[in-house]
Amino acid sequence: MKNEKDLSDYRKVYEKSELLENSISENPLQLFQTWFYEVENSGGLDEANAMTVTTIGLDGYPKNRVVLLKKFTEEGIIFYTNYESEKGKAIAANPHVCASFFWPNMERQVIIKGKAEKVPENLSDGYFESRPRGSQLGAIASQQSKVVDSREVLEQKLKDVEEKYKNKEVPRPDFWGGYIIKPVSIEFWQGRPNRLHDRILYTLQKDYNWNITRLNP
Repeated sequence: MKNEKDLSDYRKVYEKSELLENSISENPLQLFQTWFYEVENSGGLDEANAMTVTTIGLDGYPKNRVVLLKKFTEEGIIFYTNYESEKGKAIAANPHVCASFFWPNMERQVIIKGKAEKVPENLSDGYFESRPRGSQLGAIASQQSKVVDSREVLEQKLKDVEEKYKNKEVPRPDFWGGYIIKPVSIEFWQGRPNRLHDRILYTLQKDYNWNITRLNP
């Protein structure tokens, strides 16, 4: 292979924080909230709400993509997308998904496994109304994940939609809305020296309480 590069000498010392059982919440979503605000307030990271969502595609292969977290509640985490996109079709066929956050400025990761469900329509309506007008129009113009002949074709579609809704409110299309990922497990990873990282795993039990265990790094 030409221009190969050996990355085996890349090294980083992890020593910014720790994750110990005597200082964590019984509910992982409370700990997630704490971590999220700590990361957000720490500076040095664009889009703390960026997360990688993994689905099992209709072709049987897993696929990752970065989307933006828009809300988290006691039930789970919410993002918005085109329901007819590749990820939307994958979720319809298999709602078991994984979402992960990587916050290098705090040497932290969070991995959430759960089931994705569409949020109520009024919630999708409310979020769509809050979006910038350009984003609203773009959601209508784009047939997400489908082949498009050229950039010019895409831009013409946007112009057509702009003309259609000139001086009008832009309605949320039926094919666009939110998903909530309701977690069955959440793993928190905190970098530590000598690669002895802290890994705390929360697993949802049948009685809806969370079992907390420590994993080897």
